[in-house]
Amino acid sequence: MFILSHTPSIADRFLTELRDTSLQTDRMRFRRNIERVGEVLAYEISKTLTYRHETIHTPLGPARGTLLDQPLVLATILRASLPFHQGFLHLFDQAENAFVGAYRGPHAQDDTFQVEMDYIASPSLQDKTLILMDPMLATGRSLEKVYQALLQFGTPAQVHVAAVIASPEGVAHIQDRMPECRLWLGTVDSHLNEHFYIVPGLGDAGDLAFGPKE
Repeated sequence: MFILSHTPSIADRFLTELRDTSLQTDRMRFRRNIERVGEVLAYEISKTLTYRHETIHTPLGPARGTLLDQPLVLATILRASLPFHQGFLHLFDQAENAFVGAYRGPHAQDDTFQVEMDYIASPSLQDKTLILMDPMLATGRSLEKVYQALLQFGTPAQVHVAAVIASPEGVAHIQDRMPECRLWLGTVDSHLNEHFYIVPGLGDAGDLAFGPKE
């Protein structure tokens, strides 16, 4: 498991601004900071991938070039993850893409909830590297359900799960139920509250990025 905040860097500023209520009203800034964290995590993931060497030609002669040598699929849970996805796509600009509509259903009287999923579009995942992302890893149940649904498109060779902010409970859930996945996180917060939201977290990432929903 990789946790970005464990090593001080400029990314700490992006995480700080995402949480700051005095800045969250600027939706463009909020989306851009989500993108930036995606870019940084994509770069860290890129260090673990496989590359090949090719000879290319510059105006002054041949040179040794290095190119990514494994097919990637970036998978995103709509809608909150769209800026996060764009950050990854800035670096992995040749990747294929998958999109899944998944969300929490109504809360029951005991504060449990069902994960609803009503849209999925994906290329083949067979023997490819899958990067599954969601900015907020709370319970981990949505990610698990999305991952299981994506497996109908093939078995990936590698699976990476990326989030901006995670809870210890969500991390434990993914490690228990999806042990083949490697986790890449911006930071891990204190806990989930009684309504299964990350504390201190940052609020509703989808609403902050795109406006409140009815």
